[in-house]
Amino acid sequence: MKNLNKVLLASLLVLAAGCSSQNQGSDSPAPAAPAADEKSEGVMTYEEYAAAELDTEVTIEAYVQAKQSWWEDKATVYTQDADGAYFLYNMACSEADYDKLVTGQKIKVTGYKSEWSGEVEIVDATFEIEDGNYVAEPVDVTDLLGKEELINHQNQLVSFKGMTVEAAGKDDAGNDVAFLYNWDGSGEEGSDLYFNVSKDGQTYSFTVESYLCGPDTDVYKAVKELAIGDVVDLEGFLYWYEGVNPHITSVKK
Repeated sequence: MKNLNKVLLASLLVLAAGCSSQNQGSDSPAPAAPAADEKSEGVMTYEEYAAAELDTEVTIEAYVQAKQSWWEDKATVYTQDADGAYFLYNMACSEADYDKLVTGQKIKVTGYKSEWSGEVEIVDATFEIEDGNYVAEPVDVTDLLGKEELINHQNQLVSFKGMTVEAAGKDDAGNDVAFLYNWDGSGEEGSDLYFNVSKDGQTYSFTVESYLCGPDTDVYKAVKELAIGDVVDLEGFLYWYEGVNPHITSVKK
C-alpha cells in the first residue's frame, strides 16, 4: 500500500493467492454468504464500523478475500463480510498464522480505524482465527464510476464491464502504450502496472498491485498483452488513493 515501503520489501514479500491464476484452492470453500452476519459480543456491524470515528479502536469479524503481503510478522489483507469490506494494513501476524489465512477464512480483528490518502483501513491490528467461511462474489459497479456512491463499496471485490483500454503513456520512441511500469513509467518487470480504461467518455486509472498480483500471475501477464482499443471486463478490489484506484485481479477480453 504505502509505495515508499516497496523497494525495501519487494524481495521478501509473500505474494497473495488472490489473483486469477492463484485463486481459491481446495482448502478455500466458498459457501453462500449469510443474509446478515451474526456478530459476536463486542463486535461491530459493518454499519457501526463505517460510522466510527477515525483513530478509534474497532473490533470486526470478516472473511479473508485476498492476502497482499507478509513482512516481519505483519500481514496486509483484504477482508469482507456480507455487508462491507475492511482493509487490514500491517496486521500483527506470524508466518505460520499467515499460512492459515486462506481465502474465505473467518477472523476477528481488533485495531484502529485509519485513513491514508482516502483509503480507509484498520491498522495496529491483531486477529484471531474463527470458524466460518465466505468468499464474496464481485459486485458490478460499472454504472457507479464517476459517482459519489462508488466510495460506499471501498475495498470490496468489484467488477467493471465493457471497459475500453486507452493509452497509459508513451514509450521511449514516443508511441502510445497500453500500460506503464509504475504510474510514471519509471519501473520495470515486477513493478506495479498502471493502465487506463474508459467508459461513457470518462477515463480511469487502474492498477495491478505487484504485491497482490505479481509478474507470475495471469492478470499481470494479461495487462502486459493489452492493446489500446481492447474492450475488457475487469475484477479487483476497490482500493482508494486520492480517488478510485482499483487493484485489479482479473482481466478478460
